Amino acid sequence: MTTRDTQANNPSYVTAEGLERMEEELEELRTAGRAQVADLIQKAKELGDISDSAQYDAAKEAQAFLEGRIRQIEDTVTRAVVIEAEGSTGGAVRIGSSVTLKDDEGIEETWSIVGRAEADATKGRISNESPVGKSLLGRKGGETVDVETPVGVMKYSIVSVD
Repeated sequence: MTTRDTQANNPSYVTAEGLERMEEELEELRTAGRAQVADLIQKAKELGDISDSAQYDAAKEAQAFLEGRIRQIEDTVTRAVVIEAEGSTGGAVRIGSSVTLKDDEGIEETWSIVGRAEADATKGRISNESPVGKSLLGRKGGETVDVETPVGVMKYSIVSVD
């Protein structure tokens, strides 16, 4: 089984807002994005010989990138499982939880546990598949977790789970 085959069977956890953003981006890429790339290709062709045209090559690269992004979003949307915000988890961390952690130095950080498609550490959103995300799933406030990182094992105390 290839990585792609494995991915095809895996759910892609997203928030309702994240799914909406992806669907909007997909529509934008399919319409305006494709039109812009087609225009770039047409303009490059109008310049003459395309066999040695840097503009044509750049336009075709832009087209390949655009189509790759479209396929990526389509795949994620097809496999999307919307994270439900409601329901009791008994205070345990799950996808969709917001978790406040304290490290060994007493520094607190709050992270939202999301699916890979929405992960963005700069916005406080970490993937359930990341080392920290995996270590937190199923844990409750007050527990301590060890997280294997490239720089060694980090210890975190779970301050709260929302």
